[in-house]
Amino acid sequence: MMRYSVLLMMLCATAVQAAERQWRLEREEQGVSVYLADVPGSKYKAYRGVVTINGDLAAVQAAQEDIEGSCAWIFSCQQQRLLDTRGDVSELYTRFEMPWPVKARDSVIRVTTHIDADGGVMRLLEAVPDRLPEEKDFVRVQRVDGRWQLKPLADGKVEVTYEAHTEPGGSVPSWLANSFVVDAPLQTLQGLRAKVEGR
Repeated sequence: MMRYSVLLMMLCATAVQAAERQWRLEREEQGVSVYLADVPGSKYKAYRGVVTINGDLAAVQAAQEDIEGSCAWIFSCQQQRLLDTRGDVSELYTRFEMPWPVKARDSVIRVTTHIDADGGVMRLLEAVPDRLPEEKDFVRVQRVDGRWQLKPLADGKVEVTYEAHTEPGGSVPSWLANSFVVDAPLQTLQGLRAKVEGR
């Protein structure tokens, strides 16, 4: 009961935070809409990507739950592996490529999955940087707050929303930061759609 209450509070906090942000459309490309929002106290913008996928919810879930395989469609992903799963909570380790001369990043993310009353799926993302010792060749991402929302539609399709705010750690040039917040949701959702639709 306590665990359910904590999850419910996390979901409510995420929903309130998302609602408070002033999202503005930044780009629409190949069926993916990308929105950005300022985050008080951070020089990095939050991003939100939305796409409709021709496939059922189970297929989208399966693509996401193939932890190592999903690295092929996640933007800039170099390597990903599952660290632990307990009930509806999983922990993932991911390495990300960065353009020279920026040092590569890695992250440890806790993913908490919740099934909505309508059958939809919500996955909350939270960085747990101290879960593993830092790697000498990587800068550990210190903060990730985000979510995946999978919403089944009446026509047999799935609306997917991917939203996050990241503090990448270390020094990141402004041009790269501005590019990342658009390219990450855009290319990730395009890749997920291609995977599910078999393109």
